Amino acid sequence: MYSICFLTATLFVTSIVAKQCTNITVPVSISARNGVFNIPTLRGNADATTFAQNLTSIRANFTEEALLDYATITGDYDISAKFCKPDTENGTNPTVQVLTHGLGFDKTYWDLPYNNYNYSYIDVAVDHYGFCTLSIDRLGEGNSSKADPLDVLQVPAEMSALYELTMMLRHGTLPHVPQAFNKVVHVGHSFGSTLSVALAIMHPTASDGLVLTGFSQNGSYLPLTVASWDVKLARLNQPLRFGNISYSAVSEALSTLMPSASNLTELANGLSRFNITLGEVQEILQTTDIGDLFAGIEPSKLPKAADLPSGYLTWTDPGSNQFAFLLPEFFDPSILLFAEYSKFPFTLGELLTIGSGPYEAPDFKGPVQILTGQQDAIYCGGDCLATGDPALASIPAKSKMAFPAASAFEAYIQPNTAHGINLHYNSTGAYNVIQKFLTAQGLASL
Repeated sequence: MYSICFLTATLFVTSIVAKQCTNITVPVSISARNGVFNIPTLRGNADATTFAQNLTSIRANFTEEALLDYATITGDYDISAKFCKPDTENGTNPTVQVLTHGLGFDKTYWDLPYNNYNYSYIDVAVDHYGFCTLSIDRLGEGNSSKADPLDVLQVPAEMSALYELTMMLRHGTLPHVPQAFNKVVHVGHSFGSTLSVALAIMHPTASDGLVLTGFSQNGSYLPLTVASWDVKLARLNQPLRFGNISYSAVSEALSTLMPSASNLTELANGLSRFNITLGEVQEILQTTDIGDLFAGIEPSKLPKAADLPSGYLTWTDPGSNQFAFLLPEFFDPSILLFAEYSKFPFTLGELLTIGSGPYEAPDFKGPVQILTGQQDAIYCGGDCLATGDPALASIPAKSKMAFPAASAFEAYIQPNTAHGINLHYNSTGAYNVIQKFLTAQGLASL
């Protein structure tokens, strides 16, 4: 008999349930064959620029140049995760979606705390379609354990952590989730999609279905993306969040520099002599890396400074963020600043291994959906329909060849959307496309 959750998903009845979520910490032991790279320690932002220049040069494959050898790395780490389920789940065979975020985000990408959670993927998947979800902070990001940004935080190691979490879901050993799941689907965004593909290649029976968002296997635009980011050391770009500067020290310094409210008129008069308005000053603060410098200045929102090593990098400012992730006129301007000041870094090892092969999953037999924004700059150069081949519907559609044994394949192009799908006005439309695809492939919660 169909469960109430499944009927809600397929018949679209008007009653909506509320999700129940639990934040958990999951110990994992990883083992991976990582690359050993000859990359000197980055001493400052100039070194980060030099790294980006080398990585993006057409002179040679810098990853291959820097690769010295391979080594098996092992370790015990904690993965921060959030498990959500419908509060009226009555089914006996639920499906869990493992949600893996991309570079520059943490697990809140899937449950965005912006505008009263109106952009929440988890709300749609759980409340409207009855799925369970496990959203994770990738190893090294968010509230998960930090690790060496060059030697450890690479595709193989992060995939190993994803595999361990998947096996816990299947065996019913995930902490605080006393249930074994027969159906586990992996939903990724960007780098998270890369990890999901790597999982399907190395462990083809670990997943029952793949949803790869913000993804194609055309990596020719990645150098342009890295160049547009004007990469900086994360600890220097947002020192209050990623460095070791205390809030009290910054607050004391600012108190001697910033004018009081009573002096704002005097400040405005002074600026007018230089043809600068207070509005223009605000624009400078909000749209350049000066704003990033003070990200986290609100003491009520300030976490303990992470004191990240210099191998953790980030893009420079909101302009770099928009160029890579957002399509003008199709996102709330305020969400850009929200995304910028809550961004998370990426690592040297991730950049060096994001394009590493192999690229085909010949033994994966589950369904595969790729959902990418039509104006995705990172994987489509700004137009996913510009294939140059009348027989090829889209750039992501070419990936069908990478999954020859898949039970179904769909490449869906989301209109009026760039790379950061979940930050656009029409994000919930994309969410519904994903849930309908999984349901049609027999992967609904029952």
